[in-house]
Amino acid sequence: MTVFIVKQNANLALQIAHYGYVLQNGRIVLSGSSSELLNNPQIRDAYLSGKTVSQI
Repeated sequence: MTVFIVKQNANLALQIAHYGYVLQNGRIVLSGSSSELLNNPQIRDAYLSGKTVSQI
């Protein structure tokens, strides 16, 4: 079953998901298993420092 969740709390969403997609301006810029995304430095930088994924 597929469930599409739009959540501002990416950490919480990835803790309950098996796989995730990072959308930016309506485009998929990153995807992977939830553990890969949680440990991805691009995700940490983009969501904690205000940078966009494409700036990294």
